[in-house]
Amino acid sequence: MRTRTLWIAVLLAGAFILYTSGRRAALREVARPSRTPSVVYTAGLNQDELNNIQIYKTAHDATVHISSTVLRQSFWEIYPAKETGSGFVVRDDGLIVTNNHVVSGSQKLEVTMPDKGRYAATLVVRDPDNDLAVIKITPRSKLSILKLGDSDNVQVGQKVLAIGNPFGLEGTLTTGIVSSLGRNLRDESGRELVGMIQTDAAINPGNSGGPLLDSQGNVVAVNTAIYGPGGNIGIGFAMPINRAKALVDSFVSGRRWEPPTLGVSGVLIGGGWAEAIELPTEGGFLVYEVTPGSPAATSGIRGARRSVIVGNREIAVGGDLIMALDGRPIERSDDIRRMISRKRPGDSVELTIHRGGRKMNLTVRLGGGGVSGQVL
Repeated sequence: MRTRTLWIAVLLAGAFILYTSGRRAALREVARPSRTPSVVYTAGLNQDELNNIQIYKTAHDATVHISSTVLRQSFWEIYPAKETGSGFVVRDDGLIVTNNHVVSGSQKLEVTMPDKGRYAATLVVRDPDNDLAVIKITPRSKLSILKLGDSDNVQVGQKVLAIGNPFGLEGTLTTGIVSSLGRNLRDESGRELVGMIQTDAAINPGNSGGPLLDSQGNVVAVNTAIYGPGGNIGIGFAMPINRAKALVDSFVSGRRWEPPTLGVSGVLIGGGWAEAIELPTEGGFLVYEVTPGSPAATSGIRGARRSVIVGNREIAVGGDLIMALDGRPIERSDDIRRMISRKRPGDSVELTIHRGGRKMNLTVRLGGGGVSGQVL
């Protein structure tokens, strides 16, 4: 019995020694400096955040700050005043797209790149009716450029990102969605800008001329205006990029810029309103006026002859209803301008119109020169 007790005591003592020596070895291992570098893990980023980060890294280097010197008249004197805005590089030879109002009336243009490099710039072509302009710098090194998307395919609800220099804060990113399409508003000079993209991505003074990008990093519009005075209230407007494409293409090809024109003004109508004046319910663009001598006038397009009251709305009737252009139905107020924006003066389009109870097709050769306001 005594021998048995002795063996048990020996076994317990051995187990205790093994346990304590193992603990000491483990403690020494923990205290010993690691031979491999430590890895620091940040908080997890979701897919949308990663998308924002990637687009910013790509687009920031191609978004520039523009300052223009404008001569202003006070009661006593003429003095130079500085205006600021944004722009973005679209060609590596130094072409930059911005808003016309950012550079209009300027005596001197200066572009500041994200790397703080400064360049003198020249205005090469502008389109006041769409508040667009293209300026050029002579780059000293390779430039990052932005890819231009297709604004015809933009949809309400899709994600968009705006980059610019609001209040001089360089390289600011804001995100939001497309809130609406085909918005019209008047600029400070009273000119009506039609068919704009509305977004709730924060746009403030200084963002003008900067890019509005889709989730692939393609430019779909040029940030142009905000609703009301002061800062952002969640209602911003951007000019569709397809109109800027035409401006850039005309300069690159050496052609004089002339926006294509049809020469009509009117209103979009459909559904019950169209039915009430005995027009097809699918509707279209109801022509109110035809500009004398315009392509529409030459082709025989007819304007309204009288007005009627339907419910609480006055409608000019008797004019042609343009239902389609080149086979594509007219469904939005800016469809005609959007569809001809990629055309050139002299190109022909086929209009499907409703007149006198029947449909017919007319071929119209587009004019050039542009007319401000709602005339298309």
